[in-house]
Amino acid sequence: MDNPRRRRSRVLPAAAVVAGTALLSGCSAEQVGRGFLPGYADGEVTNMTERVTTLWTGSWVAALAVGLVVWGLVLWCVTVYRKRKDDDVLPVQLRYHVPLEVMYIVLPILMIGVMFIYTARDIDAISALEEDPDVVIEVYGKQWSWDFNYLDEDVWDSGVHVEDIGGAETPDMPTLYLPVDERVEFRLRSRDVIHSFWVPAFLYKLDVFPGQENVFQVVPTREGTYAGKCAEFCGEYHAGMLFNVAVVSREEYDAHIEALREAGQTGRLGPELDREHTTGDDSSIPTGEA
Repeated sequence: MDNPRRRRSRVLPAAAVVAGTALLSGCSAEQVGRGFLPGYADGEVTNMTERVTTLWTGSWVAALAVGLVVWGLVLWCVTVYRKRKDDDVLPVQLRYHVPLEVMYIVLPILMIGVMFIYTARDIDAISALEEDPDVVIEVYGKQWSWDFNYLDEDVWDSGVHVEDIGGAETPDMPTLYLPVDERVEFRLRSRDVIHSFWVPAFLYKLDVFPGQENVFQVVPTREGTYAGKCAEFCGEYHAGMLFNVAVVSREEYDAHIEALREAGQTGRLGPELDREHTTGDDSSIPTGEA
C-alpha cells in the first residue's frame, strides 16, 4: 500500500516546478536579460540606461555563480561527510588548513575588488558633467509637487500634488519636457524637506536637500512619456508627489516653451518661495503659482 507521506513528498516538488514554470513564463527573455529593470525593445531611454543595466545584470550573474559554488560545496559536504549508521568514529579533526584559509581571504578580496572596479568606472561615467549642456533645468522639490525652471528659455512650469493617485485624469500633475538626443543638466533643490528626484525609466535618482544643489546630466535618447516621483518619504501627501517626463523632438520642445511663455509663465520660481521665506502655515506652502 502506498504511503500517503511518500505520495505527498512526490507531489510537492512537482508543484514547485509547475509554479516556478508558470512564474517564469510570464517574463519575457528581454525582461530576464535586463535583470527585470525597466526598459524597451526599441531603444534605450537615456545614454546611461544600458550601462546601468549591464552593471546590474553582471552583478547578479556573479552573485549567482558564487551562490552555486557555495550551495554545491555545502551539499557535497552534507552528502559525503554525513554520519553513517553504526559509525561512531569521529572524522579527522583539523585545527588549521592553510590552503583553505588563504582561499577564504584571497577569493573575497578578488570578488569585491572586481565589483569595485566596475562600479567605480560606471559611477564616474554616470556622474560626469560637461561644461556646456544643451539644456539646463532647475528642479525644486516641495511638499508635495515640483517646480521646473527652464533656465535657458527663462520660463517655468509647476503643479500641485496628485489627489487621485492611479486615476484616469491627473490634470495637476506637472510634466517636464526634454528634447531628445540633447544633453540636459538638472539642478536639484528643495523648498522645505528632503525629497528625491526619480524617473524609474532613467534608472537613476538623486536626493534633493534643502539648502543644497545637486547636479547631474543625462541625454534622453528615446521619445516617450515616462513617470516620475519622489523616492524619499516627505510627509502626508508623499504618494501624490508625481510628475511626468515627456521626451520629445526639438520642435515639440520649442513649442511647449513658447506655450509657457504665452501663458505668462516667464521668469524663475526661485528661492523666494522656499519655506524659510514663508510664515509656516499650510497656506504658505509654495504651489508654484505666480
